[in-house]
Amino acid sequence: MSNPIYVALDTPDLDRAIAIAKSVKGHVGGLKLGLEFFCASGHHGVHEIQKVGLPIFLDLKLHDIPNTVAKAMQAINVLEPAIVTIHASGSRAMMEDAKAAANEHTRVVGVTLLTSLDQRDMESVGYTGTPHDQVERLAELAQEAGLDGIVCSGNEVAAAHKAWKKGFFVVPGLRPAGTAMGDQKRAVTPRQARDNGASVLVIGRPITGADNPGEAARAIEGTL
Repeated sequence: MSNPIYVALDTPDLDRAIAIAKSVKGHVGGLKLGLEFFCASGHHGVHEIQKVGLPIFLDLKLHDIPNTVAKAMQAINVLEPAIVTIHASGSRAMMEDAKAAANEHTRVVGVTLLTSLDQRDMESVGYTGTPHDQVERLAELAQEAGLDGIVCSGNEVAAAHKAWKKGFFVVPGLRPAGTAMGDQKRAVTPRQARDNGASVLVIGRPITGADNPGEAARAIEGTL
């Protein structure tokens, strides 16, 4: 992948998403559409964003019983996404069924631990061990289930890459040096994530919240 940056168009406003996508087109490798966008604009919105001409990453984080997730995957195959997320914590069976139901050209990646969660958050919902332990555990399960890769923070991607040489690693929650962390608790810079083995760098507010998203994307691209 020549440009690993996928800009996160996490907005319910389709016109704004299209405007940002057009602005950053020359400086990113793809466009990530999350749950907020999909719930507001659905298949129609995805088709409109596809007109920009960049690969689409559907970050839907599917998580349900295996049969339901498989049918949901089949329902979005018509959109031909480059990447789709599911929750690795949904079980090996769920991941296997999701991968089996996906388009052959779609990479299915398992979300390990959200970058908005830290040790205290893990403990509050009953997870044991450290964030690193949780990512390692679910990365191994995702690999066994036949997924293409995982989603993890830049803090864990080096270890995940070492254990899964051919894995595809999506790193969200990135913050360029000197920018606000917002609600991210385990963020690193785009360059650090790339050096640690990230395949895709998901960047949202540092680009979409800028006065000139295209210039912001160009500046980040220049650090890689």
